[in-house]
Amino acid sequence: MGTVKLNNIDEMYPGQSILLQTGQLVQYGAGLFGYNTIPLLVRRNIERIIVETLNKYGCIEVLLPTLQPDTIWKNSGRYDHYVKDGTMLITESNKGTFCLAPTGEEAMLEFAREKLKSYKNLPVTYYQIGEKFRNEIRTRGYLLRGKAFPMLDAYSFDINEEGMAKSYENVRKAFLEIFEKIGLKVIPIVADNGAMGGKKSEEFMLISEQGEDKILYNEKTGIGLNTEILERENYKEYLKEEYGIEDISNFKEIRTMELGHIFQLGTRYSEMMNGKFADKDGKESLYYMGCYGIGVSRTLAALYEQCLIKDEKWGPCGFVLPESVAPFKIQIIPKMDNEEKVKKAEEIYQKLNSTGIGVILDDRENINIGAKIKDAKVLGTPYIAVIGDKQEGDNIELENIKTGEKTVLTVNELMR
Repeated sequence: MGTVKLNNIDEMYPGQSILLQTGQLVQYGAGLFGYNTIPLLVRRNIERIIVETLNKYGCIEVLLPTLQPDTIWKNSGRYDHYVKDGTMLITESNKGTFCLAPTGEEAMLEFAREKLKSYKNLPVTYYQIGEKFRNEIRTRGYLLRGKAFPMLDAYSFDINEEGMAKSYENVRKAFLEIFEKIGLKVIPIVADNGAMGGKKSEEFMLISEQGEDKILYNEKTGIGLNTEILERENYKEYLKEEYGIEDISNFKEIRTMELGHIFQLGTRYSEMMNGKFADKDGKESLYYMGCYGIGVSRTLAALYEQCLIKDEKWGPCGFVLPESVAPFKIQIIPKMDNEEKVKKAEEIYQKLNSTGIGVILDDRENINIGAKIKDAKVLGTPYIAVIGDKQEGDNIELENIKTGEKTVLTVNELMR
């Protein structure tokens, strides 16, 4: 690629504006985006963290079709609602009418019903990471609210309300661990179940001026709640009974961005779709379900906005991605008119590559080192190593892009 020049950066969403200007994201239409290599690799690292963590908490990964027959949506009673409000994208053919799934409750219940026919098969939590489609009338914030987006959706199945509550707490802990590993400090807040129904729900919110949600937050206790809760007639009793909150006078209003949401659904969907199992006495009983979601592309967008770095003179100029998700940890920049330095840079590159450390070697001709450093920042690489006149022997000066701190290391030390 050539050198990058940034102009007229979107003040509201500077991170994603930089991604678009540098070709790391490509917009095909309102709410429709393609990913270039590095954001795609970051997304895959986010997905890897999700998978590894949920597996650790005993969840089971599956994959369901995103193109689904309209019959399963009619069975749940949600088809007319989604079609009427324009959310669901449908296609008609001589083989029937099919839907692009906006969410996964119906398909997952169809899947589970064939596997979980006895109490002996329960409890279980299935999850998938797949594309969802919603015909958003008002797309907003690039990847933050799109029409097509990757999503983690998980569903727990239990024999009773007590079991559902345990599964809910299990996934709740997993979600907190996932966001911590990614490098985003989220707040689980009391939320309204809304159209999903059920008993209890929490949203995982990131404090951000770019968010479209306002919450009440108690800094001392770390407890937050969605202001929508206050619209309930019995909100005081609900907060006390479900969350132990008796006084909200010390809560302050802040703006946040929703990255995840979890629900205790109870038997609502089981009743609608005849989701039953045989209990100990051989009688048919309804599944108690939980539903859990993380917006993967939304999380990616939030991460880029949070990891933005600014130049004192030029303003937003790039990113420093957390090492947990950065596909490339180090960018090596050799002085190209010095054959010895180029050879040294190639040697370091090969050694780091052989140990599995993600590394980029910027060996472009006729581009000065300063321009290459600017480009390294745009790619979000946490460290750079300039192999120039100051480099001697096996010593390398490694610069932390975020802090500006420079450390002299040998190649062997760098590989540890």
